Amino acid sequence: MVSDPIRSRLLELADARGVSLSALSRMLGKNPSYLQQFVRKGSPKKLEETDRGALARFFRVAEEELGKPEDISSGSGGSSSEWVEIPRLVLDASAGSGALDSQDAAFDSVRFSMRWLRAMGLQPGNLAMIAVLGDSMEPTLRDGDEILVDQGQRGLRDGIHVVRVDGTLLVKRVETGRPGVVALRSDNPAYGVIECRPEDVAVVGRVVWKGGRI
Repeated sequence: MVSDPIRSRLLELADARGVSLSALSRMLGKNPSYLQQFVRKGSPKKLEETDRGALARFFRVAEEELGKPEDISSGSGGSSSEWVEIPRLVLDASAGSGALDSQDAAFDSVRFSMRWLRAMGLQPGNLAMIAVLGDSMEPTLRDGDEILVDQGQRGLRDGIHVVRVDGTLLVKRVETGRPGVVALRSDNPAYGVIECRPEDVAVVGRVVWKGGRI
């Protein structure tokens, strides 16, 4: 089965990153032998969309390198088609002073209804959960809230986004009304507005949902 190009590519990426298949399987929330069986025994025959998306983000490669969309099992007919696991990443998007993007490996996952994601127009492979630090986006986002980030929406447009500025991740309300200027605004009036040139702002993704303690 290793001769299959998808399986060979997965082995190549794992070797280059110095990570074992069992560690990758645990990252996906699966049995440690899950990817070993996929590569060596051909079971499962195809990677599920959420697994492919999580692996692609971990290796920083296009999802197509690990399987085309039409090749991914939809899991129809069983509970796997009703729920998908969205990875929680080991990084924090600060809503205050910022946090460096030093690690982005998934350490856990949150289960979402596939029907709900479709209704929201969201693709599971583009999604990730991260935690908010700080109070600059209160009362909209509070310290410790977890946000669902759609990494498929990376264009500069108005709305709450995770952005990277000078290597720092921030959660801010993006405003693009002034030519040549991107304003990063906090919902907490105690914080000032950050003004940047469009080329200095990299949009990581749009915040599409939040969860947190009451």
